[in-house]
This record gives sequence, C-alpha cells and structure tokens, in this order.
Amino acid sequence: MKQYFSLFRIRFINGLQYRAAAFAGLTTQFAWGFMEILAFSAFYRANPAAFPMEFSQLVSYVWIQQAFLALFMPWGVGGNAVEAIVSGNIVYDLARPMDIYNRWFFETIADRVSRATLRCAPILMVAFILPPSFRMALPSNLWQLSMFLISAVSAMCVVTVYCLLDYMSAFYTMSRYSAIFVILADFLAGGVLPIPFFPAPFRKVVELLPFAAMQNMPLRIYSGNISGTDAVRGIGLQLFWLAVMLIFGKWLMKRSLKRTVTQGG
Repeated sequence: MKQYFSLFRIRFINGLQYRAAAFAGLTTQFAWGFMEILAFSAFYRANPAAFPMEFSQLVSYVWIQQAFLALFMPWGVGGNAVEAIVSGNIVYDLARPMDIYNRWFFETIADRVSRATLRCAPILMVAFILPPSFRMALPSNLWQLSMFLISAVSAMCVVTVYCLLDYMSAFYTMSRYSAIFVILADFLAGGVLPIPFFPAPFRKVVELLPFAAMQNMPLRIYSGNISGTDAVRGIGLQLFWLAVMLIFGKWLMKRSLKRTVTQGG
C-alpha cells in the first residue's frame, strides 16, 4: 500500500497548484449556493409546513454541499484515465508494477481531496457569518459531527468507485463522455434536489440505491435531517454499496483488460 499512498501524496500536492481554477470554482459555487437558498426561501415563505426539511437544515445542506462539492461530484475527475483508455496510452499503466484499479482510485481520491482543500475553507467562513436566515449552523453535538465525517469519507469513496465504473465503460464505448452516468448520480444522489423532496413512493426506492449512499447521506446527517440510529443505518448502507461496487469494479477491470487490444508497439 505504500506505493499507493506515495502516489496519493504526489497527486495531492500537484492538485494544490491549481489555485486560479479553485478561485474560479469558488465564485461559481458561491453564486450557485445563494441562488439555491434564495429560490427555496421563496417557496418556504409561502408554506413552510409543506416541506420535509426545516429551512435551517436546507441552508446547512446547501452550504456543506458547496464547500465539499469536489468530494462528492460525479464529474470533472478521471479525465486522464478515460483518455488513457481511448488513446491507447493505457499500455504505459499496464507496464507499471501496480494495480491499475487501485492506481486510478487513489489518483481520483487525491484529486478530490486537493480540490476540496482549496475551496472548503473560504465557503465555510462566509457561510458562518451570513445573516441568520442564510447562515450555516454548527452540528448540534459531537456525535453528529463524527457521523458526518465518517459518512463524508464513505460517500467520497462510493462516488469514486462509481466513477471508476464510468471510466471503464470507455473500454466498450471508446467514448470520452458518458453523460448518463453523471446525470443519474447527480440527480438521484440529491445534487439537484435533496432526496426528502422527492415524491414518497419514488423516494423509498431511491433511498435503497447506491446513489443515496453518495452526497445525500453526509449532507443530511450534518443538517440534522438524519440522526441517531438512522445515521448509523445510513453509514451501513454506504459501506454495503462501497463493497459491492468495489468488488464489481475490480472484476470488470480484469475482464476488460483481457479483452483489450493495443495496436503497434
């Protein structure tokens, strides 16, 4: 494992160099966060009792989502892996003395953590000093904070192994873009609309899918929408889907590499 942690460290340090991109992302995330909160506030003022989350919970949900978007987003990472498959440069990865799946996993995690490191602090600082109605709240207790941290790490790993399945689809499609993977994950994980706002029958199904183990879980735990034994069960669901997709991903990688044909050389 030492080689993979060294790879993580190198990739993480390299990712910290892109400060201009982080600043551009910050402005976008601030704009999007304010837009979401203002839009929801208009509906809440009309009938607050009609919504499944308190407005303060929704505000915390939005700001934590924006602060740690890089950890949970199903897009914007892994371009190197897909490009290696499509271009044929994967032969260089095959020549290296390390497992390709593990290499891509640690590289993707490093990319996510480095981007989140550059962006989370400014967003959180602003979110904590906004006017009361738009201010992000602190966790109610240490237990809630601990559950959030465990769930956030689990969600990041679940999103990563899901994205690795997306990357491996390039072995069969030879396409650099798989929009359906991104759209499904973003919507069904609560990236566009929190899952509690989904219609009840649809929500019950979505909460059992791997998408509910992504950003949905840590954001709802932090906001207080999920707590106690429900939070523990939610983390258990995350670990279950992480194990399932990890095992399937490793199997698919081995199967895909057996079918890979590289011309020349």
